[in-house]
Amino acid sequence: MPIKVVISGGGTGGHIFPAIAIANEIKRRHADADILFVGANGRMEMEKVPLAGYKIIGLPIAGLQRKLTLSNLILPFKVIKSFLMARKIVKDFKPDVAIGVGGYASATLIYAASTCKVPVLIQEQNSYAGLTNKLLSGKAAKICVAYPGMDKYFPSNKLVETGNPVRAEIYSALSMDKNTAKKSLGFSENQALVLVIGGSLGARTINLAVQENIAKLSSNKIQVLWQTGKNYTADTQGLEGIKASVFIQDMATAYAAADVVVSRAGAISVSELSLLNKASILIPSPNVAEDHQTKNAKALSSKGAAILVTDADAKSNLFATLQSLLNDGAKQDELRANLKAFAKPNALVEIVNEIEKLLL
Repeated sequence: MPIKVVISGGGTGGHIFPAIAIANEIKRRHADADILFVGANGRMEMEKVPLAGYKIIGLPIAGLQRKLTLSNLILPFKVIKSFLMARKIVKDFKPDVAIGVGGYASATLIYAASTCKVPVLIQEQNSYAGLTNKLLSGKAAKICVAYPGMDKYFPSNKLVETGNPVRAEIYSALSMDKNTAKKSLGFSENQALVLVIGGSLGARTINLAVQENIAKLSSNKIQVLWQTGKNYTADTQGLEGIKASVFIQDMATAYAAADVVVSRAGAISVSELSLLNKASILIPSPNVAEDHQTKNAKALSSKGAAILVTDADAKSNLFATLQSLLNDGAKQDELRANLKAFAKPNALVEIVNEIEKLLL
């Protein structure tokens, strides 16, 4: 009889892509597995999950706003409605296991699954646990985490340090030659290449910092592959060695070609950089729950595995920091050597191993 799995969470790519990676690994092992996603109406998962080939049901759940708004006043009604819908989904679908990957979409579904005696596994991506996962930890049989020391947030007897699941296509970067990758992207093999990424929507501060310094980067023979995100238009006209695009489709080749990466410090970006052993400058977003990106970045920078530049300092400090790092091969080697401790190449396999244990 096929196994039935319900996966819930979303809101950002940092929750959605691990969830899809987990689903794909389950499907690889159990081709006939019946997998259902549950997300939040109007959020990114409602688009990305169907594109990955999975069915998703949306709940009317929403997050708590930091200021007094009408949406906060009606939030309790949305929570109640979402819980009743989630409980009906669980009773109708009858999953063998429920997986929560974080984000408020997972709260009602995982709670509903636990009340129906369905085994629950939580996957926490960040070094600072999200509120939803902390609240749900008592309902979980296992909690897969990416960083040591997470027993300050979760019961230690439930913890398994697996690392974060990384998209399968990213692994192909490990076998690519850097110069070949540079050439395939239209860059010179003889000049340093900086990859700038800020997520699918873009990172305003990073974009402004790069735009402010782009002419200096070009004149100093520093090549740049810049993903701006869909909310920003870059001005690179007439600048040699600079390529900007809204979205980089082939991230594996982009990573393989890069000498240094400038990135936000989302959990999955950090996991990809660690897996691929890339010297990086991390500029954490200050506009995230519990400032978790700063905590992710500090987990690396405190061990000499990345350079942290604050969002406030990015515009004034990015060029000097980049130039210094690119001119210091020993520093790049040091960052890469220290980063190896954070690489978890078997994370996805280990997470699905834990899921399978709950099916026994």
